Amino acid sequence: MKILIKNIKSLILINNEYQVKNCDICIDGEKIVSVGESADSFIPDYIIDGTSRLAIPGLINTHTHSYMSFFRNIADDLSFSDWLFGRISPLEDKLTHEDMYWGAMLACIEMIRTGTTCFVDMNMDMRAVIDAVTHSGMRAVLSRGLVGEGNNEGGRVRLEENLRAFTECTNPNITFLLGPHAPYTCDCEYLKIVTDTAKKHNLGLTIHLSESINEVENVQKQFNCSPIELMEKTGVFDVPVIAAHCVLLSDNDIDILRRNNVTVATNPKSNLKLANGIAPLVKLYEKGVNTTIGTDSAASNNTLNMFSEMNYTAMLHKGVSHNPTVMSADDVLKMATVNASKALHNPNIGQIAPGMCADITILDIDTPQFKPQNNLKSALVYSACGYECDTVIINGKIVMENKEIKTIDTQKVYYECEQIIKRIDS
Repeated sequence: MKILIKNIKSLILINNEYQVKNCDICIDGEKIVSVGESADSFIPDYIIDGTSRLAIPGLINTHTHSYMSFFRNIADDLSFSDWLFGRISPLEDKLTHEDMYWGAMLACIEMIRTGTTCFVDMNMDMRAVIDAVTHSGMRAVLSRGLVGEGNNEGGRVRLEENLRAFTECTNPNITFLLGPHAPYTCDCEYLKIVTDTAKKHNLGLTIHLSESINEVENVQKQFNCSPIELMEKTGVFDVPVIAAHCVLLSDNDIDILRRNNVTVATNPKSNLKLANGIAPLVKLYEKGVNTTIGTDSAASNNTLNMFSEMNYTAMLHKGVSHNPTVMSADDVLKMATVNASKALHNPNIGQIAPGMCADITILDIDTPQFKPQNNLKSALVYSACGYECDTVIINGKIVMENKEIKTIDTQKVYYECEQIIKRIDS
């Protein structure tokens, strides 16, 4: 289908800086074919009126656990250890394949409604999440959470599940990583097995690293080094890696991340809520480490709203550094778009430009938080709440219009998730 978004203010990357320009956006099939004045030769099948609207690249959430969405507000005000091992893990053990499908569907609803078009996910049931992503129309990068010791059977089975999904999935909007969970759930031998498998299949990894003080202290005690240093020694960084959290880093850790081209997916709200700390994002950014933003799961955040996460990212690091000039609106918007596309090794997303995939979020800016329209780029980070999102286009298909999601029966999803949580938490 040919779509014309007519006369709309648009967030356009020009000389590596975002600017807001008034333009027409022409979409033909999956691709953006022009940004500017639409040519007379472009005959659209469908026209979207851009009056009082702002088009931005679809946001990219680089760290989620989508299936955990019905754990929202069920394990709050707990230590990280009590939250994970005392509350969440026992509930996870009760989940069925169907449960995880509905949890992932709920996550897709929230992400679409708040302008996210692509997400990086670590989960326990690849088939369930693949089905949810396919039915929702989203774009995703999926991994099976891998836990194991050496070449034990459980670790092998999980790795085989990850690879089977990679080889069998036919949805072109879904790509894959391998997902070793963390240094405290994967021993060094298993990490080497996973990394060797990634090399063989030309895949990257996503992993939780340096998330808590217990993790860092235990690795230091056992190996006399930091988790980041351990990953370099075991060869994990020999393949492309998205490292989630990275809250507790030394200067040497940061140099290792930069030297190995590791992407850091910061999760400020989750890390604050679980009292794990604050990532040294300004140092990472200044040292040239590719930095992106993730929400983590709704069990620890408790939302999957990237607008909220962008706001926290900017505000938090200005505050802790006592420097209002760091983490500018432009910096943070790049983290949620072009930096994320770099992390995913997908140069076709993250921008509104000719030749790019048509992943576009359109916001209604005829709202009080966008008035007066002094600086729309700043407003996206400092004023928006996310629910201004009116229309979402993913890969050239209109997934949400006039705030109505076209691909999902939202009431059915809400009902199923309520029933699931009643059953497993009774």
